[in-house]
Formats: sequence, structure tokens, C-alpha cells
Amino acid sequence: MTGKLGADLWVLLLCGMLLILTGRDVSAQRAPTSRPLPLKVVGTQVLNSKNEPVWLRGVNAASMEWTSDGEGHILDTVKTAIQDWHVNIIRLPLAQDRWFGKAPEQKDEGKAYRALVRQIVDECASHGCYILLDLHWSDAGEWGQQIGQHAMPDENSVTFWKDCARTYRNHPAVLFDLYNEPHDVSWDVWSRGGTVTEHDRQRNYMKTYEAVGMQTLLDTVRSTGAKNVVIAGGLDWAYDLSGFLEGRQLSDPKGHGVIYANHDYPFKGDTFDQWLAKMEKATRAIPVIVSEFGADGFSRRRRPQQAGDQWILHVLQALQEHQWNWIAWDLHPSAGPTLISDWDYTPTPHFGIYVKEALAGNLPPLPPAAPTPPAGN
Repeated sequence: MTGKLGADLWVLLLCGMLLILTGRDVSAQRAPTSRPLPLKVVGTQVLNSKNEPVWLRGVNAASMEWTSDGEGHILDTVKTAIQDWHVNIIRLPLAQDRWFGKAPEQKDEGKAYRALVRQIVDECASHGCYILLDLHWSDAGEWGQQIGQHAMPDENSVTFWKDCARTYRNHPAVLFDLYNEPHDVSWDVWSRGGTVTEHDRQRNYMKTYEAVGMQTLLDTVRSTGAKNVVIAGGLDWAYDLSGFLEGRQLSDPKGHGVIYANHDYPFKGDTFDQWLAKMEKATRAIPVIVSEFGADGFSRRRRPQQAGDQWILHVLQALQEHQWNWIAWDLHPSAGPTLISDWDYTPTPHFGIYVKEALAGNLPPLPPAAPTPPAGN
């Protein structure tokens, strides 16, 4: 037979033969979706919806906090992180003012900014990568004023989470980071809010405002119906985990759980061993993610035993051995500590090269310990 009818009949015959030979329905064989499975916290573990343990490892992708267009690089950065660096999570810092178009350069009430965030979320989800939407910059309660890092969230942060959480509620790829690096307040203010006064001598700036507690932000997220896993950083710029071990954990009866954040840098004042001991103690009791860490080849306090290659390799080794969740800072050539040295995404020699290798499963060996100087020298 010839023509379309003959061709169609041959296709049916071939499908029937394949069905007989394989015993499977050919029409039901479709390409599997790559969207990630929803996450939940069970005890100290992060599990997916199949109750399989998930080990989150990735990078921060900064710039959406200080610009409204990601400097024109953010989509390429996300694609590079997924395809070349093999991450399974990206932390995306955001600004509450830019979300609503309150920054001076915005004239569209944030429409383009939110659309770009949507593109980033879709890019991650379509490649099986999780994305952590991080409220990184706020405004101390005044829209469009002092847009930047503040000690605590404010009432405008509540407005942000009402909209952002509603937009991405129960999206399988999306996690929420309530507020970046709270600092210089008590644990009571951290939890329940209160009056905060900030001083910045460099900018000749002093501001008093009503801070919103982290429990309020979590409750705001849950009020939208969003059960997404939430990240919460403690005090000392998200370095201090002690409060969570002393009764300051957040209450989350309506969601899929909270992971507590640690931001680890060599200038925090602890040796590597001191940080490791604190992490081991904390992770026995609570779920933890090291959602920022890094070094630029030397420490700000000039502690050579803590700095550069050796410090990074020890941290990566600990993260690997304990299978702790981690997100390195930062896949940007000027937001230090930097993982890349240029917009060709060339890994930096004292940091990025090791993180990229660790993400590929090729963790470099630890360097030999420095020799002990002879007595009397």
C-alpha cells in the first residue's frame, strides 16, 4: 500500500509488534519530568516526597538584591551553576523594595523584577534544581529608603512574604529564606520582634524602627497556604546556632518544616575546629544548612592557619564527610568571597576551583599541616 494510509498502517503494525515483544504499552512511555520533588523536614533530615534523603549543595547567585535586572548576567549565572557547576540548589538574594518596584530605577511597580524571578525559578525547576528565595535586603520600615542589609526585618518584610509566598506556595522547587543575617539584637527580639536602633557611622546614619520577629515572618508565609520548607538564620549574622539549642526554634505546625542556617567565614573568630564542634553539636539536634561560606585566600584577621586554601578545604571536607547541606557564597566576580574571577565564570584559585570540584564529586585532598617550629624559635 502507498500514501498516508499505508504509512499509518505500518506504524500501527510496528507498534503492535513492539508491544508483543516487550509486553509494555508504547503509548505510555514518556520522557520523565525533571522537576524536583517537594521537600520536607523530618527530625534533622531533609527528605523529598518519596521519603528519600536529599543532600542540598549549591551556590549563591547575588545581584538581585542591589539591582533590578541582575546586571544582565543572572540568568546566565543560574544556567552556568546548574549545567557547569552541577548544583542542586541556588540561593537567590532578593530585595523587598525591588519586588514591589520601590527602588529609584524602577517605574513599573516591580513587574519586570518579579518576571525575572519567575524566569529564574522556572529555569531551576525545569532542570531539577531547587531554588532558595532569600529576603536579603530590607528598608527599616520605609519603602525606598536605606535599601540594604538591616539588623532585622520590618513590617514591609511581612508585606513581601505575603506576596512572595502566595506566588510560590507549594512550588516543588522553591524554598523560602525568611531573612538574611539577623544581628545585634537579643534572641527575644529575633523571635518576637521589638524596637531596634541601628547606627552606621560610615554613612552617618541612625534609624529606629519596629522589627518583626522571625516567628511572625514564618506565620505570614504559612497564612498564605504555603507549606514550602523555610530557612531561618540565627544571630551574629546567621553564625550563632546556640539559641536554637536553647528553646528558640520556630513553631511550624502548618508547614513542611524549618532548616536553620549557618554562615561560616574565617573572620568570625572561631578556629575551624571550634566551628566544627559547634556544627556537630547543633546537627545532632536540629536540621542545618551552611547557606553561606567562603574565603578570599586570606582572613580579615590575618590568621594564616585559618586562611585561604587550607580553611576552605577543611570546611569542604567536613561538609562532605557529614553530608551537611551547603550553599557557597558567591557566583559573582565582585561580591566577595568570590567563586569566579570574571563573567566567563572562571573559578577563583583559592576558593571557586575547590567548590566546583566538590560539586563534581572530586573533593581535593587536604593540604599537609604546616611544620611545627622548633622550640625556642
